[in-house]
Amino acid sequence: MQSVLDALASLGGKPIETLTPAEARMQPSAAEGAKAAMQKKGRSTAPDPSVTTQDLPYGSDPKQFARIYKPVGAPAGDKPTPVIVYYHGGGWVIADVDTYDAAPRAMAKALNAIVVSVEYRHAPEFKFPAQHDDAAAAYRWTLQNAASWGGDPARIATVGESAGGNLAVATAIYARDNGLTLPRHIVSVYPIANSSMTLPSRRDSANAKPLNAAMLPWFGYYYQTNKADAQDPRLNLVAANLRGLPPTTIINAQIDPLRSDGETLATAMRAAGDKVEQKTFPGVTHEFFGMANVVNGAKQANDLAVARLKAALAR
Repeated sequence: MQSVLDALASLGGKPIETLTPAEARMQPSAAEGAKAAMQKKGRSTAPDPSVTTQDLPYGSDPKQFARIYKPVGAPAGDKPTPVIVYYHGGGWVIADVDTYDAAPRAMAKALNAIVVSVEYRHAPEFKFPAQHDDAAAAYRWTLQNAASWGGDPARIATVGESAGGNLAVATAIYARDNGLTLPRHIVSVYPIANSSMTLPSRRDSANAKPLNAAMLPWFGYYYQTNKADAQDPRLNLVAANLRGLPPTTIINAQIDPLRSDGETLATAMRAAGDKVEQKTFPGVTHEFFGMANVVNGAKQANDLAVARLKAALAR
């Protein structure tokens, strides 16, 4: 993990919270830090060619598209594969499906599944709830179209990281409330889930990298229309109606101002009667999940997610 943080620092990025959204989108990402660390160790950073991708629109805006990951060896014809709808992170302001390529590509291969990585409109050009509306629309679109890609819409799961970890849960709530096929499992990785600014991790990981506590209100300033939005149950998931949700795996990093979000979300979901497994991985930071090729804790977290998804998506 330290090698990735050192490599990221060497790329010369500026503090996100001091920049405009346009400037922030040009800064080196944690994924680029991981690639730099891999290159330093002489490892290839080329995308795994055993997984193919295709971009398809689910709406009229250029940002409303999904990248369909499909393993080359996926069964054809009468053996449809499971489907995972994946939502990337970036605080709903920065990053995109290119930044978050590693996790969906790895899951497609490990699960022999179709992974639908959703791009959505970004703030501040489109403020909350545009991102949640897009996430729900992409989920509905996936249910309608999965069979045409060789997928089984009855065997579907939602997965997301950070802002996307929020969307993975919020979209399952949307599916429940709108009579859609529920995901069989949710994997929510270091989600945004609790609008309190006094959580323990806000303090003990205030100066963490690549996400620090000062960046959280920066993101909020740009994606919220007003401060009341922070209390909306789609953002403040701990206050949402969480009853009747699918079994959920919540993955957190120890050195992350969002650690307490995942921990308090797990408590709230259990109180609502949901089956939840929450694990905080030691010695790792926000964004670690996509770094399985270079960070051991990430490999362990990926293995946990894959094992839970495999069991849930079995025929």
